[in-house]
Amino acid sequence: MAAPSSTRLPVGNKDFTHATVVIIGAGVSGLCMAIDLIKRNKTHNFVILEQSSSVGGTWNDNKYPGCCCDVWSSLYSYSFEQNPNWSRQYPGQEEIHAYLVGVAEKYGLYKHIRFNSKVEETRWDDADLKWKTSVVRSGQKDSEFGNSYVLESDFLVSAVGQLNLPRYPEIPGLDDFQGKIMHSARWDWSYDFTGKRVAIIGNGATAAQIAPEVAQVASHLTIYQRTPNWVIPRLDQPVSALEKALLKWIPPLLWRKRALQMDFREGFHSAVADKDSAFAQVIRDSCAMLLKTQLPNQPELWETLTPKYAPGCKRVIITDDYYPTLARENVSLETRRITGITESGIEVDEEDEQEYDLIVLATGFRTVEFMHPIQIYGKNGRSLGDIWKTGATAFNGVTVEDLPNFGMFYGPNTNLGHNSIILMIEAQSRYLNTLVAEVIRARQEGKALSLRPEPSVLQSFNDRIQAYLRQTSFADPNCNSWYKRDDGVITNNWFGTVVDYQRELSKVQWQDYIAEGSGKDRVVGKAATKVSHVNEETLLSDKSLIVGAVGVLAAAGYLVARSKRFKAH
Repeated sequence: MAAPSSTRLPVGNKDFTHATVVIIGAGVSGLCMAIDLIKRNKTHNFVILEQSSSVGGTWNDNKYPGCCCDVWSSLYSYSFEQNPNWSRQYPGQEEIHAYLVGVAEKYGLYKHIRFNSKVEETRWDDADLKWKTSVVRSGQKDSEFGNSYVLESDFLVSAVGQLNLPRYPEIPGLDDFQGKIMHSARWDWSYDFTGKRVAIIGNGATAAQIAPEVAQVASHLTIYQRTPNWVIPRLDQPVSALEKALLKWIPPLLWRKRALQMDFREGFHSAVADKDSAFAQVIRDSCAMLLKTQLPNQPELWETLTPKYAPGCKRVIITDDYYPTLARENVSLETRRITGITESGIEVDEEDEQEYDLIVLATGFRTVEFMHPIQIYGKNGRSLGDIWKTGATAFNGVTVEDLPNFGMFYGPNTNLGHNSIILMIEAQSRYLNTLVAEVIRARQEGKALSLRPEPSVLQSFNDRIQAYLRQTSFADPNCNSWYKRDDGVITNNWFGTVVDYQRELSKVQWQDYIAEGSGKDRVVGKAATKVSHVNEETLLSDKSLIVGAVGVLAAAGYLVARSKRFKAH
């Protein structure tokens, strides 16, 4: 028998088609933004749209053999959710993905995430001062309820990042190959490459991780190299049970380990940004040493594998086993130009065809096409394509001209070549949550507020950082990289250190934004709002750390003893 109508909960679409904030992407950035919305703005009225069927972003997409991080595990994690239980100094994909799943579970984010939900278009409504995002359901059963809908929000956040859309090489005949082709970011684990003839096109960080794993079981592996990379040792090793216990039960040691790693990585900035720095020379010397010690009997490869561009112009490869893989009898390095792909293999120099069973495309991502293929229309219906017709730019890397109440993570000029990107993401999240706070408060007062960066301020910011970037190793004309466009303009990398970036985002200057709507008085003429950031550096001396650790242990001991006395009575 049905319950009386007075006891029924209301049913409707208000919470399904309306939200205060919509976040596109459930990777590292999207989860961080959501957690800060809860912690800093006390709001749970947000939706995360995720095209895949799991959280994790790039750590869910990239599941190729050997996939791991090239930043220390203690540093490649949220400052507010440090993990004392990493199994290795450099974690693998599975462990990082499990960490992110655990974070999503701990903070109750799953109830906010809509999986298999693809954003194709989003438009700003000038009259309502809201974003209207078109969502397509890609899940078979979900699509039976309705294959698309429009989700309205006061604020829109892009957390799709730079490493999400695979870049396929423009090689004639790519579709003609009758064997197996797979991109590294779309790995097909149902295919067994044991005993197969395998080709890897590309020799960057991804190829350097895949090659050692494939070479162990393939009958033959050929790596196609266009230009060599600077390679330095990873020196990876397991984290001992003793160290895990110390990090877990004495938190100051965990914090100290992370701070020391932060300091080292920040110091590494000069190695990848200044070709004449002492640290850059260390990279050159380290790479030369590795070549001679790991390929001692193949001096003909030393010059082939030594770059003729500055360290940092392309991503520095951190690995212990790439060069030893090239020394294997079943592995070849091919440096001749690929002229085409046939039904059975790869053709080089238009005359030599090599046959394969599997071709792996380790060719990276479409990094300079931020937000592609999502169609975005801002104020007055202006498209993002028009806004960025001369190149992608964003104020502080997070807000975009003529896109009101919009923020993006890992946007133009926020990538790093020396440190953990999560440090940048946390700074961006706190900055964006400061903007969101004013929009929320305006709505609570029954008003509407839109914020977009002043074009002149954005232009000044971009001119300043581009002037710096032109002096860095990233701009070396002797190499091409995913950091820059074909014309040499660097659209992806930040010019300085993480601390420099945190300082840049340490406050919101409200005069940097055009405020519109009935709630604009909240910010017009308002003094700058300070944005907090985590001090990750070693701010304490070792003596202070020891005193702090002793204090923590003493307090813990006191509480344990007190608990025992209480139970005794």
